Amino acid sequence: MTHRETEPAGVSFRERVYALLHEIPHGKVVTYGELARAVGNPGAARAVGGALHRNPDPDGIPCFRVVDSAGRLAVHFAFGGIEEQKRRLEADGIPVLGMRVDLRRYGWSFPNEE
Repeated sequence: MTHRETEPAGVSFRERVYALLHEIPHGKVVTYGELARAVGNPGAARAVGGALHRNPDPDGIPCFRVVDSAGRLAVHFAFGGIEEQKRRLEADGIPVLGMRVDLRRYGWSFPNEE
């Protein structure tokens, strides 16, 4: 069973994305694609980015913990730019080198709920 199947009817894609962001542990990151798969729409990495850009509570919903498939930070991070995403990641205990996070060390995957 995927996260999508466990959500109540009427919950929007964005709401599912925001809910899943709270599951990412402190000191870890996920990719846009990983988050899209967890929502139940593996081809929706760009839509995840759009949802993150519209985050209604950037201080409470940790969208800064999402990076691209190579570990790169968001050039257009909506809440202060790439330097702010870097600052938040580093405050979360995740080193950023060359505006990139080491996914082998800091990457996290949502548990498979099959």
